[in-house]
Amino acid sequence: MKQLNQGARLAAILQLLEEKAFWAVSELADRFEVSEETIRRDARHLEQSGVIQKMHGGISATSNKIEAPYRIRFRENVAAKQRMAQTAAALVREGMTLLLDSGTSCHWLARSLAHMQNLTIVTNSVEIAHEILGNPGQRLLLAGGPVNQIHHAAFGPEASAFCRRFAPDLTILSMSAVDPERGFLDFDADEAAFKQPLLERARRVVVLADHTKFAKSGFIQVASFADVQDLVTDLEPPASTVQAASLSGTRLHVSEDTPGDHHKGNVDLV
Repeated sequence: MKQLNQGARLAAILQLLEEKAFWAVSELADRFEVSEETIRRDARHLEQSGVIQKMHGGISATSNKIEAPYRIRFRENVAAKQRMAQTAAALVREGMTLLLDSGTSCHWLARSLAHMQNLTIVTNSVEIAHEILGNPGQRLLLAGGPVNQIHHAAFGPEASAFCRRFAPDLTILSMSAVDPERGFLDFDADEAAFKQPLLERARRVVVLADHTKFAKSGFIQVASFADVQDLVTDLEPPASTVQAASLSGTRLHVSEDTPGDHHKGNVDLV
């Protein structure tokens, strides 16, 4: 992106706004190795075209260009989610049937499984379905019904009934919060109502939750620790969570970004 003419630079700025909804003028100046005044002139040009809006210290996409909430969440804690995806992928074997919910961590897992053959993947997520389409050797089964605009997924009775038809080898769920006493929780009532019945037919439940979820307080319980066989996270959880998992027989898989492998109790550091 260095030493671009104005036309190429404007196109590159618009591309960056698809990756992040707000950019500071100083960030763009450093990225393109031009002065901040040059970026301000670019911003004025784009603002006149109606595709961006100037904000204090930077620029943002206009309302019709701002990323959907799902795409923003998809890019949050990316390194952690990628490590978790690699760890969870190690639990998957060829020939399995997987049920993936609509969480962004499951989306990263679907991406990590692109090379694997002879998989059947059931999902209610439009985004995950798009990720899987075209992968050779993978069969996609997509739950239908009204699509939630925030999660890009179907949570209604049609989607729930469709997914309950299957008894997958792995039911893999993302969670909004993990509490040592209340278990696995969500904030969205529709999303929680979709997940809860999936536990009945699941042969093995795997939860993906990065370290930020241990500090959050969800208010709708989806599952207890006793319902979950595997918890995959990116950093070792608080001691109270480790104890709750141990008491319920939930195996922890911790994908820390550190050299070497260590084992502590029922915690796997991968």
